[in-house]
Amino acid sequence: MAGGFLAMGGWAVFANAAHPMPEPVIAGLVQGAMTAVITLGMKQMLEALVERLPGVSGRILPPLAAFVLSISVLSLVHTVAGTPEVLKTLAIPTSVATVYAAIYTQRVWKGRHG
Repeated sequence: MAGGFLAMGGWAVFANAAHPMPEPVIAGLVQGAMTAVITLGMKQMLEALVERLPGVSGRILPPLAAFVLSISVLSLVHTVAGTPEVLKTLAIPTSVATVYAAIYTQRVWKGRHG
């Protein structure tokens, strides 16, 4: 969680660096905190979906759900927080989260369905 906070929070500061302070720092704190929170719940969500979804849907829908949830929640939170560069800010964190979700889902699915 701490690594995600620093990496994705740092990215958000960089993505918003062209704007006056404290906007980049606020974006970084918001993204860092949200990365930590999302990381906590994503693993459990992916495992639960793999368990409940039959066949191929158990391999495809969990990472898709992770992407939709991440982009929706992060867009809302950054918009409310006044992040100036929402799309730039979300590009890396949502990409990393989706790739992680896809890889983790495949590992869990294979572990349960051999």
